[in-house]
Amino acid sequence: MLNDAALVEAVLHLESEPLDVHALAQIAVISEERVESALDVLRERYAANDSGIEITAVSGGLLLSPKKELWDLLRERYGKKNEGRLSRAAMETLAIIAYSQPVTRSEIEMIRGVQADNMIRILLERNLIRESGKKDIPGKPAQYSTTKEFLQFFRMESIADLPKLTGADADKFELEENV
Repeated sequence: MLNDAALVEAVLHLESEPLDVHALAQIAVISEERVESALDVLRERYAANDSGIEITAVSGGLLLSPKKELWDLLRERYGKKNEGRLSRAAMETLAIIAYSQPVTRSEIEMIRGVQADNMIRILLERNLIRESGKKDIPGKPAQYSTTKEFLQFFRMESIADLPKLTGADADKFELEENV
């Protein structure tokens, strides 16, 4: 009989999207408690120096991925090469959205000091940001926030995993209250 750890490992290997414990239990047709036990076994197994993978928490779910210390060596070949690269301007715009969300186009432009229409379009096309509502001011401009794909792209479980900003860096992302 196949053990639970092997079954959960196979499911994680075959799925391309992060899965939570409930989803893993449904797919594997075992209880959530058995999934949790299997995950503990797998985490212990993957902690060994001769293992190149780990279970990563991303966007509220779990997936198998190369160990962080190996990813820099593997990213060029196995990452989404050109598709995965963002220009400096796109990264600046994305950082503003990530740290200031929800944020409007005019607020992004105020922080960056240049027009942001093209960068917003690119980030929307890449599904790294989404329109998350309208600001309750005249004209009701669209507000933008990051997406689940953003979390996956940067290997984060939640937006709380963003590096903390202090001093001058934090001041760059401050918005005027009357904007």
